[in-house]
Amino acid sequence: MSMDVIFPVLSRWDYSVIIVGAGPAGLFAAHELAASGLSTLVIDAGRDIDERICPMSPVKGCIHCKPCSILRGVGGSGAFSDGTLNLRPDIGGNLAEFTGDSESAWELVDYVDKVFLKYGATNDLSSPPSSEIEFLRRKAASVGASFIEIKQRHIGSDNSIALISDFKKDLEAKGMDFLLNTDVADIIVDNGVCSGVLLRDGRKLSAQYTLLAPGRVGCDWVNEIVNRHSILYSFSGVDIGVRVEVPSIIMDPITRINHDPKFHIHTWRYDDFVRTFCTNEHGFVVKEEYEGFVATNGHSMHRKESDNTNFAFLVHVELTHPMENTIKYARSVAKLATTIGGGKPVLQRMGDLRRGRRSTDKHIERNTVVNTLKDITPGDISMAMPHRIVMDIIEGLEVLSEIIPGVNSDSTLLYAPEVKFYSIKLDVDSRMHTSIENLFAAGDGAGLSRDLVNSAATGVLAARGILSVNYRPSKD
Repeated sequence: MSMDVIFPVLSRWDYSVIIVGAGPAGLFAAHELAASGLSTLVIDAGRDIDERICPMSPVKGCIHCKPCSILRGVGGSGAFSDGTLNLRPDIGGNLAEFTGDSESAWELVDYVDKVFLKYGATNDLSSPPSSEIEFLRRKAASVGASFIEIKQRHIGSDNSIALISDFKKDLEAKGMDFLLNTDVADIIVDNGVCSGVLLRDGRKLSAQYTLLAPGRVGCDWVNEIVNRHSILYSFSGVDIGVRVEVPSIIMDPITRINHDPKFHIHTWRYDDFVRTFCTNEHGFVVKEEYEGFVATNGHSMHRKESDNTNFAFLVHVELTHPMENTIKYARSVAKLATTIGGGKPVLQRMGDLRRGRRSTDKHIERNTVVNTLKDITPGDISMAMPHRIVMDIIEGLEVLSEIIPGVNSDSTLLYAPEVKFYSIKLDVDSRMHTSIENLFAAGDGAGLSRDLVNSAATGVLAARGILSVNYRPSKD
């Protein structure tokens, strides 16, 4: 982009820009800044992508590494996810809200896609024939549901590591600095102006511009920062549900058409919004460790397959006065499920849930669907989650089974909890500038996105916002 700017005298600052978080938002912001000549530092609490190794196995459970290599580090918590790029500006967020119009939002998605391709994303694009899309739309509509058409690019959990490694190496070659295994305790704000960050070890790093992009795992930290410095924000909803695991043969007719199919459903009893999310074809269910609770997620790889397919089945929750803090509510649900599971995800067969009985070790052992995650506790999801959410899950899967026969059979496995935190949503303008001068925000941790593409796109917008500011040299 063309810029008519006067760059600052750097003697006042350690860096021109400090980016907190090396996930998609942080990496794409650094990529956008790389050609500007601005000295940039990316800080992350986790390890480099090549050093992010989780020792957990079916035999050896989670040993609570600090930092957790699944959730923190270069590439963010999405580094070991399915690696599916949903190439739409209105899935995983709403980019038009920031760009001002739909056309610019689509152009931004196309730009992000090209950057992913540059660093090794597969050229294969999931774009099924219109006749097959029409078939899924008609089938969903016939039971009162919706199928969302999305062009997708599947990187794969295994290929993501190489892509992120090449991405970071290129940024370093272009002069971007990285400070890893380092916690940021706070931002430095004086008279409403941000001038850098305070590290957990007491060091201060100054910067003319600071970008908060800590990712979903940093949502609690963002909450602390927001309250401490009175940054303007609003509460966004959260998604609470289960990870569903079925034989791949049940999902294959659908995933052959669309790798990560999105079905939207409204339940009849409560009229709540339920959706499928993050489908992992021939994939694996994995455990995630958060501060104070565990949760589940899914992976799929290009070079390793299971006989199962898993997907998240999520109920959207919004709260109003007097309890508006959706994050606190979701954490309380996740903590209760963790308590019921004795520190492990709760696993239940669909048939047992439907009949109001808990699953036992014997039930799971003789089940026709073999669970890919072994570090679990057989139990009763209805003891771990609110009744309304449980009923939404049961009713939603009944509707989904009309579209995908067999998806709610007695042997279907349900892992709880699956919780998607979207943090509080920082108030930002079109440049992703917050209510604190010189402080910008991007990505999931700031509540501004909910997937890889949208997170990366908000990082691009934040960097462009920084570059659009007219710098003036300091008088000293």
